[in-house]
Amino acid sequence: MPKRSMPADLSDGFNRFRAELYPRQHRLYETLSDKGQRPHTIVIACCDSRVDPAQVFDARPGELFVVRNVANIVPPCEIDGAHHGVSAALEFAVRKLEVPNILVLGHRQCGGVNACVCGEKDPESLFIDQWIEPISEALADAKAELPETGDIERLSERTELYSIRRSMERLMTYPFIAEQVEAGRLKIHGARFGIADGELEWLTVDNDFTQVDHQ
Repeated sequence: MPKRSMPADLSDGFNRFRAELYPRQHRLYETLSDKGQRPHTIVIACCDSRVDPAQVFDARPGELFVVRNVANIVPPCEIDGAHHGVSAALEFAVRKLEVPNILVLGHRQCGGVNACVCGEKDPESLFIDQWIEPISEALADAKAELPETGDIERLSERTELYSIRRSMERLMTYPFIAEQVEAGRLKIHGARFGIADGELEWLTVDNDFTQVDHQ
């Protein structure tokens, strides 16, 4: 069997981490190893390589509990004995780590959302088409708002926002989340990141997305 070797990009990155970043944060890593993690926020984010929650929020190790999937979808709570990665991560973070915040972080130009809006189906897909099916609810919301539009880009942009709202609603179908929210120990948030301009839109109390001010 041929020897497995680390890809050059990963090797170079690890070398930079050991030479530059780790020396500055080694005490933090030692503390996290000794005392465990106490993240302040669960982030449900897209696995798009252009959107890294730790970079967007300049978070240090141990601060964010990040769950990434195609199109930052929160699936409905389905207790059926199957394998549910997102649901298991939510349960662990809420019940075991007692994290006080959940953030559904979407982004502009989301490929999963665009695929749903365009009705693209891959006959060879084993998982993706089924996974993004919940976005159809958000697409219906966007079409109700923009019934006459033929602008796919505009429709996708609105569907991204409605999909974040829908995922936030589905979080409340998890009994351990609903219990903590109702007790005032857990808050649910929604946001969208702009890849091109680095801006962040936050879902406010009036149920609309507002650009976050920054210095």
